[in-house]
Amino acid sequence: MSKALLLCLAYFLGAHLLTYFQINGQFIWSWFKDHPLTLCLFGLPISYLFITATKYSFIAFDGLLWPGRFVGFAIGIISFTAFTSIFLGEGINNKTIVSLLLASALVCIQVFWK
Repeated sequence: MSKALLLCLAYFLGAHLLTYFQINGQFIWSWFKDHPLTLCLFGLPISYLFITATKYSFIAFDGLLWPGRFVGFAIGIISFTAFTSIFLGEGINNKTIVSLLLASALVCIQVFWK
């Protein structure tokens, strides 16, 4: 796995982690619920992370944008599932399992299919 791909994955994961808390923190902590405008400031670093992730995915996939889009989408689905289970105790049902498998398949197709 190339350095650019690893950086792409790390930046996408960081962006999705911050986005998760920016949007869903209101259901975990009252401070987030009471300060939505302050949370809008998270948009700047989140945007930077997404832009940088896209740059590294473009490099990792030899100038193609679609593979990075699918990788970013899949990381978002997988991280959302994990974070929602951990922080909100929302279980994983059969529909979620199938969705996770499909998201994982998208990543594998983009990363391993040459």
